[in-house]
Amino acid sequence: MIKIKRVRALEILDSRGKPTIKAFLEMVGHPTIYSASVPSGASTGEHEAIEFRDGDKKRYGGNGCLKAVTLINEELNQQISGTEFESQKQFDDLLCALDGTKNKSKLGGNSMLALSVVFSKGFAGVKGLPLFSHFADIVGNKTPTLPQLTINLFSGGKHAGLQTPVQDILLVPNAATVQKALAMTYHVYYQAAKNLNQSKKMRLLRADEGGLSPECDTVEELFEYALKAIEDCGYVSGKDISLAIDVAASHFYENGSYHFYNTKLSGLEMIEKLVKWQSDYALVSIEDGLDENDWKHWPILVKKVNSRCDIMGDDLLCTNISLIEKAQKESAATALLLKMNQIGTVTEALEAFTLAKSKNWRVTASARSGETEDNWLADLAYGISADYIKIGSITQSERLAKYNRLLEIENHIY
Repeated sequence: MIKIKRVRALEILDSRGKPTIKAFLEMVGHPTIYSASVPSGASTGEHEAIEFRDGDKKRYGGNGCLKAVTLINEELNQQISGTEFESQKQFDDLLCALDGTKNKSKLGGNSMLALSVVFSKGFAGVKGLPLFSHFADIVGNKTPTLPQLTINLFSGGKHAGLQTPVQDILLVPNAATVQKALAMTYHVYYQAAKNLNQSKKMRLLRADEGGLSPECDTVEELFEYALKAIEDCGYVSGKDISLAIDVAASHFYENGSYHFYNTKLSGLEMIEKLVKWQSDYALVSIEDGLDENDWKHWPILVKKVNSRCDIMGDDLLCTNISLIEKAQKESAATALLLKMNQIGTVTEALEAFTLAKSKNWRVTASARSGETEDNWLADLAYGISADYIKIGSITQSERLAKYNRLLEIENHIY
């Protein structure tokens, strides 16, 4: 049990220069001040928890978080300080009760998650445990394991300059250790950059999450550049390194059609394209291959792929139990992309994880395009034994902080 002395917050900037929240926690009888910062997404689903933003267009284009900071420093501090808590769930249940909405629109999912995560850190700290042990305890995981890495190689969509409609093409190193997976990715990433420079005179330009953002005429061309870089480095595609894709199809879906480059595709035509990519490039995962509201076609995609690859829901599911239950009932997906800020609290996110695993779904713990140097995602992925982790590419400190934390955990440096 811990007794909270005070909670505070500060407006900080994420990796895109957009404001986000850093929360601080002080506990009665404990000298340590704990802190946690939360991410924000660019490619967001319509069912995600609402972020509390200032709305003043003259300041950060309306994206300021000063009102959320004031809310935490004043109203929420008054409600929480002096209260004792026995568990993460008890704390998060209080936050949800104070909010009282389905989409966190009163307090804001960003405000709530900042407090929820900093409580996790404080609770673990009081027990003298690493953060991952706290997450492991919540889901009843006795033997945490490290996730497999899925790493951005090429990025488009809202993470780059919309030069290609799909959002990410990812490398999935089939390595025994995190250390080896990162080394493999380094060689392929910079070989791809070299190849693009030689063939397209492309400078080393990076997208929001550090991926390369080449201007290619087709998605197939991107895949071919990925395969060539893998081969040039002496690896075998599909054996040493596999490929995955985040389509983010909701962002080019309009009026019942997928506006793909200069063509309009029906749902069935989009599925055929996805199935062909999976077959041609041995994709191990297709994320958000269809629009988040195109529930009619998701089960068809699952059936067409026939267990050859994960069909992962991000915008489709939004780490939301009701949406996961619907997808499981309708056989609309086979995997979950877990993003804690989509739902707003640690407890709700881990309830979504437990539901997904109850049907033997694979789960990927995911960062967002707007990240900070806080590394709690690595502890989360390890603590719950997520199948994969999706952080971004192997550049930029907000990404490397998580990879480096995985390296610490791998080497038992807690």
